[in-house]
Amino acid sequence: MKIRLHQFLSRSGHFKSKGDAKQAVWDGKVTVGGKIVKDISYEFNPKRREVKIGVTTLELPNQYRYFILNKPEGVICSRMNKHELFLGKESVFNIFSGDLDSRTYDSLVTVGRLDEGTTGLLIVTNDGGLVNEVANPSSNIGKKYELKVASRITSGDIESLQEGIEIQNSDNEDFGSYLTAPADVTAISDYNIEITIFEGKKRQIRRMLEKLGNRVLSLNRIAIGKLELYDYSLNPGQYMEVTRDEIMSKITAN
Repeated sequence: MKIRLHQFLSRSGHFKSKGDAKQAVWDGKVTVGGKIVKDISYEFNPKRREVKIGVTTLELPNQYRYFILNKPEGVICSRMNKHELFLGKESVFNIFSGDLDSRTYDSLVTVGRLDEGTTGLLIVTNDGGLVNEVANPSSNIGKKYELKVASRITSGDIESLQEGIEIQNSDNEDFGSYLTAPADVTAISDYNIEITIFEGKKRQIRRMLEKLGNRVLSLNRIAIGKLELYDYSLNPGQYMEVTRDEIMSKITAN
């Protein structure tokens, strides 16, 4: 079975992000079968050729594992760097520490990310293929959130969210703007709504509400497709192991 180099590296669990994996290849730090490979799309059979970064041999996990997590507030969805450790940050992966063998633990990744202050449904796995299937924008999978805001939501605000809002691509205003895709919005009360988006720009929902002159006080993801967090009765910080079929059957259901 052949696999592309960037896919192998992502699934190995060695890198914090796909970007880090690709950069290592471009920098000539990765060898396949003893030779430096700088093509991230290079195809090879991992059972026949050894992959190394420096003197470290990289391997694919023996078994894929899948978890539904109710992410608590105040944890980040990445492995921590030195600066984050210095600041006393906590990683979502710490929740799994001690419960899994080291090889599985080291290969875990999140399917998409929730920012530090956002809570709720998060899929955690060591199956890079599933990550690509779910997180790819072309999959058009809706992510539903419930949120509480500081100021009253008007019917005009709801209409704007449904039609799309022009937001900045970054906190830096010089990075240009982006028109969000139409969202599904349901008003729960004057200060609470449910919103489903079909994309995932950084801090997108918070930016959308900020553009309307409002501020998000709490943001909780309750569903990805038809995969509903409430079906699992998980308190914040708790997780449950599930199967790939269970995830995909609910995420891709019409």
